[in-house]
Amino acid sequence: MYLEFYGLKEKPFSLTPDPQFFFLGETHRKAMEYLLYGIREREGFMVITGKIGTGKTTLCRAVLRRLDGQVRTAVIFNSFLTEKDLLKSILLDFGDPPKRRTRKELIDALNELLIQFLSRGENAVLIIDEAQNLSTPVLEQIRMLSNLETEKEKMIQIILLGQPELEVKLRSSELKQLDQRIAIRCRLSPLTLKETECYIYQRLAVAGSRGQITFSPSAIAEIYRFSQGTPRLINLLCDRSLMGGFVEGTFHIEREIVIKAEKELNGDSYRSFSLRDLLFFGKRTIQSRPNA
Repeated sequence: MYLEFYGLKEKPFSLTPDPQFFFLGETHRKAMEYLLYGIREREGFMVITGKIGTGKTTLCRAVLRRLDGQVRTAVIFNSFLTEKDLLKSILLDFGDPPKRRTRKELIDALNELLIQFLSRGENAVLIIDEAQNLSTPVLEQIRMLSNLETEKEKMIQIILLGQPELEVKLRSSELKQLDQRIAIRCRLSPLTLKETECYIYQRLAVAGSRGQITFSPSAIAEIYRFSQGTPRLINLLCDRSLMGGFVEGTFHIEREIVIKAEKELNGDSYRSFSLRDLLFFGKRTIQSRPNA
């Protein structure tokens, strides 16, 4: 409801991993560059880790948008898979519905498919999200996929995205061989205070703001204190703060509005409005909306 009031074309702080809103913080920029380099140079294994909500999935989608037509991709978001299910999912995502039953048949089919890609000058990239959930046998199966190579280059590039637990799992004795094959490692860090401010205004601009929506320095500081620079938490608090600004009829978000939004998110208070209230606020504030 607040979109019309603020003159926005879409919600600026949605929790969905929309790559058009992707913000390049310092570690995100490095991760993007390393991944694109690793794919282009056929580096084999790459691992990106970060705490919950730091933007791993959004980074993945942003990378996919940067790849050209010569790169074939398979993206696995369900990491609770058996070895055979993983192979079937990879083949399906590469556009080759599996018709085989045994694991060997599936691997042979994948090898044939990768050879076809290579003969056409195409690169194959496998991306697995939430990779910390993969079992040791499945991770070992993934290692075996890296053996699909020619004398000069890897036929498939594998990117594992996961929480910090993935790093611990890869250092285990059972996965030593896999760990030694990882060519590129990046860890996403939370945003800094300055990056948090830039992140907020970039998302507002992408959503259609022309500068009419502002946050006071103290509001930005409070958002950073609450979120510690974690994008997902920034989105949660900013979305609720914009709703608070809409109800109060203001385009300038002060710290007090952010504090109220925090309390609502924490369940410390409950603000209840009837439809009549919201329609009243909306009508009053839309009439007073400044020209964009």
